[in-house]
Order: sequence, then structure tokens, then C-alpha cells
Amino acid sequence: MTTRLGAPGTGLSRREFLAATGATGIASLAGCSAGGANEPAATSDTPTQTQTDSPNLPYTSPPTVVNVDEQGAEVTMRTQQARHAVHPLDTMGGPVEFPRVWAFQADDNDPSVPGPILRTTEGNAMEVTLDNTDGRRPHTIHFHGVRKTWENDGVPTTTGIQVPPGETHTYEIPANVPGTHFYHCHFQTHRHIDMGMYGIYRVDPEGYEPADREYFMTVKDWDSRVPRKWAGEADFTYNSASRNPDVFTVNGKSAPRTLHPEEGSPIIVDEGDSVRIHLVNGGYMSHPMHIHNHRFQRVEKDGGTIPEAARHDMDVTNIAPAERHTIEFTADADPGIYLMHCHKVNHVMNGTFYPGGMLTGVVYRSVMDTDIFNQLMEYAGYST
Repeated sequence: MTTRLGAPGTGLSRREFLAATGATGIASLAGCSAGGANEPAATSDTPTQTQTDSPNLPYTSPPTVVNVDEQGAEVTMRTQQARHAVHPLDTMGGPVEFPRVWAFQADDNDPSVPGPILRTTEGNAMEVTLDNTDGRRPHTIHFHGVRKTWENDGVPTTTGIQVPPGETHTYEIPANVPGTHFYHCHFQTHRHIDMGMYGIYRVDPEGYEPADREYFMTVKDWDSRVPRKWAGEADFTYNSASRNPDVFTVNGKSAPRTLHPEEGSPIIVDEGDSVRIHLVNGGYMSHPMHIHNHRFQRVEKDGGTIPEAARHDMDVTNIAPAERHTIEFTADADPGIYLMHCHKVNHVMNGTFYPGGMLTGVVYRSVMDTDIFNQLMEYAGYST
């Protein structure tokens, strides 16, 4: 599969990126991942000493799109403990790192936060095997949007089904509601989502016509004490009622890392492109997402197509927890670099540093050979 640069979706190939920047070589400044460690299983949801030792955990990779139709309508989702670099550089309020997350890993891909983007077509069905062989605690997967049998709902309290450490379980998920959906672990939901167990599930309608550029984005607010607690680096009693979000991400990264072509989620476009963004809120707060200098229309919401008569041009869409909005626009602005960000100012910060957090950008390919683009790449930790 060809590696695409930009947000998950139909970004540029590496060759196209090099041509646009006028570069002869690209070197990422991000840290390398370490090898994983096998540790004994435990079913308690209280950290033990072996659970809090983190030095050899692998780092997560960016989420990838898994076309489930192309692999026999089957996918295995492994649970994996990992480290997660939100913004790894010592600049602009960084570094920001979660020393321990609980990630999903699709088949032989790397673990990621958010989890892999599972894509299928209306009328098909997926067999999703949750492999908790190396897990420490029970997990499940709950899929929003689609209609499924009771036993496949992924909620242990009402189905009696959970996947203990060392075991696997297969869910049968019909693709009977087209649109963009959300999945997550539903065992102690509040905690397991805050540890990274969530992702996007996309059902393309029959006869689907993709846009010129199509991207997937999950926004999320985090209480960074939670992953630090499970790494043994924070001593506090977790209570969802006293949750205190202090990290804000797009596809698991905070600005400026969000602009990194490989690790982040820049929206790379050419002049005149039709652009479609599938936006999901994986957190617990609402986020008014604003795109500079572009008017867009919201064409889908929570798996439902919005009738054309109800659509209108806008530049802010307020997305509530677990909501899914698909927006479309034409890349018809003066070619440049334009921000996309949450309009709650404290959500666009890294600690006390502004700007940062839940911010990325629309980047026209024709300006990727400019000094300002190179400066942004330096901020993001990418050099040409």
C-alpha cells in the first residue's frame, strides 16, 4: 500500500510531497519507538507494579485506514499497551507525552491512538475479532450507528459478554447504516476511552462517489493524569465527575505536531479540489470546529444524510461527544495555509502556551515550497 502524507485518507504520496516542497530528501525528527515487553496478565482495573513499568513499551503510530472489504470482511483488533507522543518536541508548550495508553492494533499494523479506521460498504458485514491475548484487563468493542444483534452490542452490563485477558471474541457487525460512525471499548467506558480505546468506523453507501480529497479526523479532550496514573506517574483517585481536561488533540496529536505530514493531520489540497472531512468527537466535551477562509456544508450527521434543502454554508460546526459530522467544501480560497481548530481558546493551547492543542490546517500544495511552510514544518518537527 502506498503511504499517503497528511491526515488519514487521500493525501499526497511521498513523491508528490517531495515535488511540492522542492526537497530532495525528507527526514523526520520524531523519536523512534522502542520494542514491546511481554508482561503478566491481570484483571484488576487498579494499577499494579508490573502494569506501571513502562520503559520498553512501543510507541503508537498514526491511525491507518483498513479497507475491510479487501480482506474478506474480517479484521482482528488486538489490544496493546503503548506510549503515545502527543507533541514530542521541547517547543511550543511541549513535550507532551502519555507514558501509557491502551491502543487498538488492526491485524499486522502498528497500535494507534485513535484506533484504526475501519472502512466497509453498505450491505456487507464485518467479522471483528477482539484479541485480548496479551491484555491486562477485560475489554469490549461497541459500535455506534449500525443496527446489530443484542449479543454483538459490546456492552458487558447488558449482554454479559466481555473479553477477559488471554481470550478472544468475534463480533458480527452488519454495515446496514451508511455513514461515519464511532467505536470504543465499553468496559468501564469513561476510563478506557480516556486511555485511547476508540476509533472511526465508516460505511460507504452503495454507489459512493469519493471527493477529490477525503480525510478522517477524530478530536478529543484528555485528562493527562489518567494515562500518567496507569504508568505509575500520578497518584490520584480517578473520578469522572472531577475530570480535568488539559490536553486537546486531532487524531491523537496536539499542534504543532498536527501539521507534521507523517505523524499529524494536515489537510493537503490542490486548487479546485472537492474536499470531504469525516469528523468524529471521541471525547467528553463539545468542540466548535472552525476552518479559516473556507465555507463548508455539513452533509452527514451521525449516519444520516442531511437533505440538500437543509444544508447551508457555514464555517463552524459544533460537534458534541460521540457525534459524527461529515463536511464538504471546495478548495477555492487564495492558495495558502489556513487553520482548522476548535474555537474554545483553552482547547488550542499546550498548557499555558498558545497556539497548540486542537488545531491543524488546510495546506495548498502550491505553497509548500515557501519559507512559511518550511517554518511550520520546523515547528512540527519535520525538515526538508
